[in-house]
Amino acid sequence: MPPFRRVAAYVPPAAAGLGLGMVSAVFRPREGMTSFDFALCGERPGPVPTDLGVPVLVEHGLDLMSRADLVLVLPGENPAADPPEPTLEALRHVHRRGATVAAHCLGVFLPAAAGLLDGLEVTTHWQHADALAALHPELSVRPESLYIDNGDLVTGAGAAAGIDMYLHLVRREHGAALANAIARVLVVPPHRDGGQQQYISAPVPANGDSSRLAEVIAWARANLHQPLTIESLTARALMSRRSFIRHFKAATGATPHAWLLTQRLNLAEELLETTDLPIEQIAERVGYSSAAVLRQQFTLRRGIAPRDYRRTFGHTPAAGVSD
Repeated sequence: MPPFRRVAAYVPPAAAGLGLGMVSAVFRPREGMTSFDFALCGERPGPVPTDLGVPVLVEHGLDLMSRADLVLVLPGENPAADPPEPTLEALRHVHRRGATVAAHCLGVFLPAAAGLLDGLEVTTHWQHADALAALHPELSVRPESLYIDNGDLVTGAGAAAGIDMYLHLVRREHGAALANAIARVLVVPPHRDGGQQQYISAPVPANGDSSRLAEVIAWARANLHQPLTIESLTARALMSRRSFIRHFKAATGATPHAWLLTQRLNLAEELLETTDLPIEQIAERVGYSSAAVLRQQFTLRRGIAPRDYRRTFGHTPAAGVSD
């Protein structure tokens, strides 16, 4: 299927105001940047109560889903409540015709009740993971994940992690450059891996160590072309290896190795999309020893060869540069 353009966000009763704000922030049209056909829908058109005590006016009923390429189920009220059968059937119909269905936080309970997630690994807000598993034992609930992509079914964690899932969907379908541009407008991280933990129980203390660590992370991101090692980063942070790794994971949710791999591939994506540089030069800019290593890592982690990625998302006339 072509990348999604028509986006419908389902607004349940007692919808979370945070969820409404996030989905609008990512998918509303922005001149010169995005042109999604984005709208809200509900069980029926009209005002829908929210957790803020202020209703939101929903102009469309469930029929909007039948025209959407992407349906986003927003978090709502008590997940134990029996969802209306027309809503469940609308989601089943959407999935049968090949559209993508995505939900995060308490919204995951709705596609689960529709039977769409049976047998899949899914995630939700860590506070509600046990309830989801108890209510739907046919699911494999992974509360440690930020989001889990099952192709046409995507689930995400709670609260602000919805942004991560939404940006992942944009990145997956429309490329890193657009996802990064939206992230810059929203002043949020452009990409967090779906396997990253939802929350950090022991944050980095506000002291000199954390300040140096932040400086090292910023420096590493600006110097990905260099052969960065744990030893060099540790020395720059003036920490022991053990302390550096512990503080780094607490701050980023990932090990230094995993974080560097993600940053290098993110930069490679953007360069493939926005430049006509040969693969050899891109590999050099992102810190790989050869084009062959970049091809191997990119294909392994992104599921597509760099050449094919450029053909799909490239915005330069030289998108056919050999790989």
